[in-house]
Amino acid sequence: MTPVVAGVLGTLILLLLFMTAMPVAYSMALVGFAGFAYVINMNAALNLVARDIYSVFSSFGLTVIPLFILMGQIAYNAGISRRLYDCAHKLLGSTKGGLAAATVAACTAFGAVCGSSPATAATMAVVGLPEMKRYKYGDALATGSVAAGGSLGMLMPPSVVMIIYGILTEQSIGQLFIAAIVPAIYMTAWFCGAIWIYCRKYPEEGPAGEKYTIKEKFLALFELWETLTVFGMVMLGLLTGVFTPTEAGAVGAALILALALLRKQITWRGVMKSFYETVRTSCMVLFLIAGATLFGHFLAVTRIPFEMAGWIGGMDLPSWAIMGLIILLFLIGGCFIDAMALVMLTIPIFYPIVVKLGYDPIWFGVMIVLISQMGVITPPVGINVYVVQGIATDVPLQTIFKGAMPFLVALILGTASLVAFPQIVTFFPSLF
Repeated sequence: MTPVVAGVLGTLILLLLFMTAMPVAYSMALVGFAGFAYVINMNAALNLVARDIYSVFSSFGLTVIPLFILMGQIAYNAGISRRLYDCAHKLLGSTKGGLAAATVAACTAFGAVCGSSPATAATMAVVGLPEMKRYKYGDALATGSVAAGGSLGMLMPPSVVMIIYGILTEQSIGQLFIAAIVPAIYMTAWFCGAIWIYCRKYPEEGPAGEKYTIKEKFLALFELWETLTVFGMVMLGLLTGVFTPTEAGAVGAALILALALLRKQITWRGVMKSFYETVRTSCMVLFLIAGATLFGHFLAVTRIPFEMAGWIGGMDLPSWAIMGLIILLFLIGGCFIDAMALVMLTIPIFYPIVVKLGYDPIWFGVMIVLISQMGVITPPVGINVYVVQGIATDVPLQTIFKGAMPFLVALILGTASLVAFPQIVTFFPSLF
């Protein structure tokens, strides 16, 4: 069996393991180890396992991940998510579908201190679903807006998926964060537009909520000051080069903890819970990276990435058509594989092709996160849908998937416009 055939067979076995619900990290590590042992030898594979796991868990560059996760956990346990939702509720909730739009806006704002799509969806499901139920919103719109809005947490800096992309491709995490700000706000507008169109067609699905005075709406804006302060400090420090992404995560976590303690919004139990969840989530992410590293080294010795890069690069197609094929592959893959695993699995293959075609790596990073967003609300994986269903246990899974479909259409159209006009992504980082 040639190395290329071994690589293809290993990839198929990996997909089969995914379908058996075996943890993604263990699946990639097992196939990577066995494949490397077959192509090279057992001693080399054993050395590779020890070296890769040690290098991942001792990497200083990866310390940025637990620090940003800690920032999000403290923000959640300090009740910042509820205050963000209350602010969005007062500003947008009085119109038809306004509570759903408020949920999407609050998801985007919470993503600025969280960076995790499932965590954002879970948080806003707890906060937003009872309010939408109180105002007689349809189950599909209510749950769909939470699941889809939570996906914006993956795009809004500090995005964990974007951090991993930056580490894998050795691109500036600061530049990636800056590039993602405008697309995150842009996609929020697309989602709100989808809600407006949906409620025009089905007005009973999103009745208007309580009306608030101009004064109440103005005062509600002050609920944003914590999020804006932390986000502004982190981004300003990155933009000016005062601190590195790792230091930015530490500053953000320390600042949000200090604000929570000063305002007496978090208990000692909440602090300990934040640390516990941070350790648990960080270990999960680091094991994913270690597994993906092992599998990546197996793919490297099979030469599949180089063969595929040469094959695609040699196709008699314009660069935009090749990029379209890559985006389509990511879209299909996102329906079956977790977003983080998909990025770690495919970036070593497609990144060299994208660079060879002359595309901006920062733009490609934002596009990959956007396309991965689609996977969190599409069957069969649809992790955000399962998260919301775990909280709204009385709503059938198919109803949540149905409610997420208008947002998927908005996501596809918004992504297509960013492909057509890449300046929307690249203009802001080009200023710095």
